Amino acid sequence: MGSVTSTSPVRTLVCGTGRMGALVRAAVEADEALCLVGQVGIDDVRALETPGALPEADLVIDFTNVAMLPHLTAYLRHSPAALVSGTTGLGPDEQALLDELSQRMPVMWSANYSLGVAVLRRLAAEAAQALQGFDIEIVETHHNQKADAPSGTAKLLLSAVDPDGQCSVAHGRDGMVGARPAREVGMHALRGGTVAGTHEVHFFGLDEEVCLTHRAASRQIFVSGAVAAAKRLVGREPGRYAFEDLML
Repeated sequence: MGSVTSTSPVRTLVCGTGRMGALVRAAVEADEALCLVGQVGIDDVRALETPGALPEADLVIDFTNVAMLPHLTAYLRHSPAALVSGTTGLGPDEQALLDELSQRMPVMWSANYSLGVAVLRRLAAEAAQALQGFDIEIVETHHNQKADAPSGTAKLLLSAVDPDGQCSVAHGRDGMVGARPAREVGMHALRGGTVAGTHEVHFFGLDEEVCLTHRAASRQIFVSGAVAAAKRLVGREPGRYAFEDLML
């Protein structure tokens, strides 16, 4: 089954009332293919868990935090809808909840909805294959209000360069750490100012370096990517979908 081709606007519930939630709401309201039926935040968890308290939706776009997911899961159990989640910091328990939901509805989760980052991840995977034996370091920079570190996008990049999880990971270095061991990936998180997001993957070889970089000028790129992917997700069969599956 492909994405929805009906001329009826897709009923959309926005989950999140912070800065990203406001941007997502504005994007939904500006898109003729979508119809905003509501917006909920952490203060609305009781409504999420009460059948009939919120309008039915065909699509839920979630940019909140880990604590919100169990309540959103309750809503989706009694009001199934395609789910697009951009919440970062999810652990195994939260991913298991998404797996459970995907048995009944199409579910997409990504730590980053930038098309450029999707391409960066693909390039990083290709570079890691081609540059065997090179030392790899991942550096991410975000605004000083970001709660989690390293970023979800940095973790996606780690999985791209080390898909089998065979490398050790050094989260920064301190003290007399000695020579850098082989098959180690360095992960570094920088925080400051209002940086929307910069990610770099460095490959260090003998007398040469390759650096792949993506810089986000604003959060709008994540919103635009999430909304574009959401419209392609609605109407598909239940299952887990990756952003790259639908956009590249």
